[in-house]
Amino acid sequence: MVGADTAWIIVATALVLFMTLPGLALFYGGLVRARNVLSVFMQCYAIACLMSVLWLAFGYSIAFGPAGGGFWGGLDKAFLAGVTADSLSGTLPEVLFFAFQMTFAIITPALIVGAYVERVGFGFVLL
Repeated sequence: MVGADTAWIIVATALVLFMTLPGLALFYGGLVRARNVLSVFMQCYAIACLMSVLWLAFGYSIAFGPAGGGFWGGLDKAFLAGVTADSLSGTLPEVLFFAFQMTFAIITPALIVGAYVERVGFGFVLL
């Protein structure tokens, strides 16, 4: 484990997360009419919560687990099974690598909010 790598990834993880939740929510909130600002905030935060749970449940395992068929990983690391405080992913703690990659899983669908803002209801966002 390299301390400089770990410190930089912690900072980068925080920056991407801050870019998503307050940053993207406030940006899209400024583009809509006043009556839809709260809806935009709820959509961004709901996407962040939903994607965090999905990434924990099986996203990380499918993306970075041992390749079962050569294309995607299995479910060996679902719910971070087998990931301990000492396990590494390259030179980083695996939990930190999990969090870093999760921020990109969060921001990807959150970027799409701008395409359907003021056009769909809140329930549709959770689909």
